[in-house]
Amino acid sequence: QVAVLVPTTVLAEQHRRSFAARFSEFPFKIAALSRFSTAQDERDTLEGLASGAVDIVIGTHRLAQADIHFANLGLLVVDEEQRFGVDVKEKLKALRASVDVLTMTATPIPRTLHMSMLGIRDISNLTTPPANRIAVETRVSRWDNALIKSAIDRELARGGQVFFVHNRIHDIHKVAQRLAQIVPEATIGIGHGRLSESELEGVMLDFVAGKTDILLATTIIESGLDIPNANTIFVDEADTYGLADLHQLRGRVGRSHHRAYCYLLVDETAHLTSTAARRLRAIQEFSSMGAGFSLAMRDLEIRGAGNLLGTQQSGHIATVGYELYCRLLEQAVRGLKALPPAEPPQVNVDLPGEAWLPRDYIPDLRTKIDVYRRLSRATAENEIDDLGVELADRFGPLPAEAIRLLDTARLRVAAAALGIDAIARHPGMIMIGHHDRQRIDRLKQAAARKGRVVRVVDQKTAVVPLHDDTLADPDKLLASIRSLLKPA
Repeated sequence: QVAVLVPTTVLAEQHRRSFAARFSEFPFKIAALSRFSTAQDERDTLEGLASGAVDIVIGTHRLAQADIHFANLGLLVVDEEQRFGVDVKEKLKALRASVDVLTMTATPIPRTLHMSMLGIRDISNLTTPPANRIAVETRVSRWDNALIKSAIDRELARGGQVFFVHNRIHDIHKVAQRLAQIVPEATIGIGHGRLSESELEGVMLDFVAGKTDILLATTIIESGLDIPNANTIFVDEADTYGLADLHQLRGRVGRSHHRAYCYLLVDETAHLTSTAARRLRAIQEFSSMGAGFSLAMRDLEIRGAGNLLGTQQSGHIATVGYELYCRLLEQAVRGLKALPPAEPPQVNVDLPGEAWLPRDYIPDLRTKIDVYRRLSRATAENEIDDLGVELADRFGPLPAEAIRLLDTARLRVAAAALGIDAIARHPGMIMIGHHDRQRIDRLKQAAARKGRVVRVVDQKTAVVPLHDDTLADPDKLLASIRSLLKPA
């Protein structure tokens, strides 16, 4: 059986019709559970789910209640996932251990996005827009009667319709009066969740049929509505919404070939918090087609990744630090999947000589840090060779310090492959620390074939005697150790 979880009754009804049309030629029984369902329909659906007679059920939060029993649930589809808490999704997954879960959203919540980036969940990113679709023009403004009138007049003049979102039911009629004063010639319909199903359906059908010019509604219109003729939307008090909400609301317009407009209105007297200002700046900046993923990444940056093992869907890891937390988590995930470590083993190389990137070679600090990071994460010599070619191409011939830095990195890679933890110079010799005695024994035998001496001192240390002239010259020393570590 398949359960499709949706956030609103309007979207549940829309999906029910779509599923019925798509599967009309298949012997599947499709049912819906929402407050639009009659008591008899609900009883029949519950019995059908328990017996296995119902194959696909589409419902709101009603699907997560205790009296729902499935005969053989195999797939859970969560539409508009950002509208649900972890508790609701986990309740449905707990019904059977082998339930596959497909979540769909234009703006994944930080917790889900973070899990996909770590490899705990798979992600598919659809970036190709429908044909002839144009990006929505987004503007942030204080409440301005002249701006509102001009935008509504322009939309009505081209035969279109307007969404106006105000998310408080108790004063939504005051906003309707205010709009009626600004554009007295426009007809206004009001829709919100406290209307009865027949009233709400009537409001929506009138708007779809073009009988009303402006639909003044709460965020009940946020999910899934597809009305191509409505191409201007106003969001009142936009500073109180999250990034995902704003992006979803903006997605209600621009669903045809016409240029669409989204106006994010802020109260004239409101003082914006820094977080609200960052959200509004982000929604205005990321207005191109397929910008949902970029917005979700910004949301992850602003709100944090949440709690992987708990119910928090956002929040920062204050005590550990985000980067360390990600590294620890990635190591644990790779271990469970029996994959090799993402990071090379740490080898402490303490040898004389200057090995670094001079300031006059790479002036930009960000670029220099990026090169250092790539060098530290290299796990094969060819990666270091490629980086050397790239540096020469971008910044010119490598100075001696940079060449020595790359040679040291090659030495580190070769040492890691042999189970070596540390390489350091001491008077008359090189000390080698190791954690794999068998590999060091093999190194000793290979060195003997080359006429070199490696003495194993104890369980964790080996020494290589060298001439003073080799120890005094950093380049000779590096070359000597590298030749020692190369396979015979």
